[in-house]
Parts: sequence; C-alpha cells; structure tokens
Amino acid sequence: MQKLQARDLSLRYLIDNFGLQRVRNSEFFREGQENLPEVTDSEKQLLDRVQDIYFNLVDTPPVLDNAVKLTIISPILFIAGLYDSPFQVKAEKSISIQEEDEGRIIEGRIDILIMKANLWVTLIESKQLSFSTDEALAQHLTYMLADPNPETPTFGMIATGANFNFVKLVRGETPQYARSAEFVISNPGNELYRVLQILKRLSQLPD
Repeated sequence: MQKLQARDLSLRYLIDNFGLQRVRNSEFFREGQENLPEVTDSEKQLLDRVQDIYFNLVDTPPVLDNAVKLTIISPILFIAGLYDSPFQVKAEKSISIQEEDEGRIIEGRIDILIMKANLWVTLIESKQLSFSTDEALAQHLTYMLADPNPETPTFGMIATGANFNFVKLVRGETPQYARSAEFVISNPGNELYRVLQILKRLSQLPD
C-alpha cells in the first residue's frame, strides 16, 4: 500500500484522481456573500488590534506558522465564538483517505478543525505569511475530501495571517468546490471584518 502526504499533492492530482471540479458560478457559494451577520463595535475594536499585531509581526521577519496561529488566527476564532459550545476544536487532527482502486492512502494533519454536532463546520489551514492561499489550496481540499459526512457541504478557510480565503466543497458523484474572494489584512480599512462575518455565518448553518 503506497502512502502519500496531503501536503505533497497538487490540484492536478485531485482533479485526475477524485474528479474534482471548480465551480465559477457565484451562486454556488452564497453562504459567503448573503445574510452575513453584523460586526459589533467591540468586535471591530478587537479586530483592529489583531491587525495591529499583524503589522508588528511583519516588521520582525521571519514569521513562522505557529506565530500566525497564535497571534492572528486564534484571536479571530475566539472573536467568532468558535471556541464556545456547541463547537469542538481539534488541533493537529490526523486524516486518512484511501483510494481503493489505486491502492494508495493519503495522510495528512489538519492545523485546526472546528466541528459542530460531529459535522465539519470549517477547517483552517494556516501557513507562514510568505505563503499564498493558492499554495495551500490542494492540501486544504484534500482535508475537505476526508470529511466523514459526504452528504453535507464542507466549508474551510485558508489563512496565511496576511491573506484569508474561504472554500466550499460539495461532494457526490463529482466533487465540486468554489472559493470566496480573498481578503487581505493590509488593505485599506480592515478586511478582517468580512472574514469575521463569514466565519459567523458559517457557524450559524444548521446541523
């Protein structure tokens, strides 16, 4: 049995071996665009502080992924209420997908997994500030394909600490995915407000 690491797989591999398709129709991922909760003044103040921390980090490179998780990703999850009941938080969650016909097993480790009622609400793949969300996409989608509840959509977020991108995966005979717009923490204003809105919206989806 051949074992592959999720971090080594390309998007082309997922297309060829899982039939993965990208959907460009904006209607496919409405959860990231419609009925977004308001961001309160107190939440904005906290997110402004997170943004300040980011600018402090980039002034003292290099910034490793553990620092990104600790100082940027974790505070955002806390503000979004994803550490509270009924959510369950799993750090460094191991996954395994077996390709029956090919005799291969894909293994990997999710940075942060948020679950509600044993459903994967969102999973976060965090990278160093120097990475792009494109570089993490194939690994992130591999983890999403490992969701044990194929009858429901899976939502995820790729975060470098500088850039944030949401992904929706719907499985079936042909797994399909779409990405949100990319939110950049250094843009004028504070695009973390929209990141928080989408996280809160996904957390409110019914079980």
